[in-house]
Amino acid sequence: MQSKSSQLIKHIRIVSPSGVIDPSFIDGAAARLRAWGFEVSEGCHARDKYGRFAGTDDARLADLREALEDTDVDAVLCARGGYGMQRIIDRVPKIQKPIIGFSDITALHQVAALSHQPSVHGVMCKHIATLPEDGEVLSALRAALRGEKLEYSLPAHPLNRQGTAEGPIAGGNLSVLYGLQGTPFGIQNSQFTMHNAQFTMHNAPILLIEDVGERHYHVDRMIRNLRLSGVLAQIGGLIVGQFSDCEDDPSMPGGSIRQTIWEAVADYDYPVVFDFPCGHVERNLPIRLGSPAKLLVEKDGVRLTMA
Repeated sequence: MQSKSSQLIKHIRIVSPSGVIDPSFIDGAAARLRAWGFEVSEGCHARDKYGRFAGTDDARLADLREALEDTDVDAVLCARGGYGMQRIIDRVPKIQKPIIGFSDITALHQVAALSHQPSVHGVMCKHIATLPEDGEVLSALRAALRGEKLEYSLPAHPLNRQGTAEGPIAGGNLSVLYGLQGTPFGIQNSQFTMHNAQFTMHNAPILLIEDVGERHYHVDRMIRNLRLSGVLAQIGGLIVGQFSDCEDDPSMPGGSIRQTIWEAVADYDYPVVFDFPCGHVERNLPIRLGSPAKLLVEKDGVRLTMA
């Protein structure tokens, strides 16, 4: 099976490797993707329900395996996140085509990173089906799927740290990354392998983190884990996305989750961006993982460019 990373995407397979999904969102997403000119198919078990999961572990894995091994499929769109990937991640075959998704799909992006396969951290079936056709998010997703350059300009944030970083973007959902630490799929294994000459201090990965529904002290625990395990010392930049439904705890030092994250990286000198529009929000801009990117953080604003 040859890599699809440098080829145009024509055929997208929809699979549900994690949580159960409303089938109407699959229908809506498929219709919109077809209207954009893509061929769309779906896994046999994409609409299954097995408790909170979209089918049994074996069924979800079978759909994923078939999508990854089918040479007629150019990219795999995960129907939704939720939870479930960690139950089957050790049985996923080598990934050699783009994966599209976020949240629990961060685990699958980690598998792709082991093979240096670029993927897309972005919206899945619900938002593809329901967001405005001509809106910012779907316009950017369409561009990403067509292999076009992505470039975002953002306003300044008071906690941003200025600087420039060039390198592949890695990461995604902080809770999923935290849950994979100490395993073969941990971010330190897939992105920061010391003998991998692809990455140097001049093009170290830019880490992306976002989350939803976590307590302030647990966010602190997770970001400190990345610090203690050496991840935060090895990155070339940090993009902090949205921490939705994560309430600030005034009893924590600094009083805010943003401040907690800033304190965890205060000793380093790479650029840091806060409030990037990605994560569990409608304005979830697609981000290319594992592809060349440039992050420029200045006093007046931020620019992120992805080839």
